[in-house]
Amino acid sequence: MTHVVTTALSGVWPFAVTNVDDFVVLTALFVTVGRGGPTNRQIVIGQYLGIGVLVAVSLVVSIGLASVPDRWIGLLGVVPIALGVRGLVGARTVPSNGRAAAAVTGVIGVVALTLANGADNASVYIPLFRQAGAGTTSVYVLVFAVLVGVWCMAARAVAGQKPLIRMVERVGHWLVPMVYIAIGIRIIVTSGLFGT
Repeated sequence: MTHVVTTALSGVWPFAVTNVDDFVVLTALFVTVGRGGPTNRQIVIGQYLGIGVLVAVSLVVSIGLASVPDRWIGLLGVVPIALGVRGLVGARTVPSNGRAAAAVTGVIGVVALTLANGADNASVYIPLFRQAGAGTTSVYVLVFAVLVGVWCMAARAVAGQKPLIRMVERVGHWLVPMVYIAIGIRIIVTSGLFGT
């Protein structure tokens, strides 16, 4: 039982880190409810479908990499590192997620926005699932499903808190890339790429 709890807790950080920017977008979507944007229900369904597609693609790719030796999977850590470096280089210009969200309507629009905003999630999920094995990956997928609901509830609660939204937008543009770099380094180190 302790192992399952520990595994579940270890599944929280990859979801949270890869979806910090998605939280800002979700919050902006909830702000548009009743103002021409999607309904609360459409946002939640679209978010679940979008994250579900990202996780499913990551699972398929990680299974496809089953014949690749574990140590070489560490090379996938270069992707989040590159994304993090790119994010830090562009950290001076913070995008306005509110403008993107305002143009979104319906479930399909939310799914498309979630996929476009979360395409980099796969760079973390693929090596994570590949290194974890089937049992641990199953726990991660369940944790991700629960956290999508938590993300939606929290974003809806925060939707009316403009100072908090501004703070997340102000800090997130440099904090998230730094965490991506840390995740990439962890993937490389735990893969045994440079020996044990």
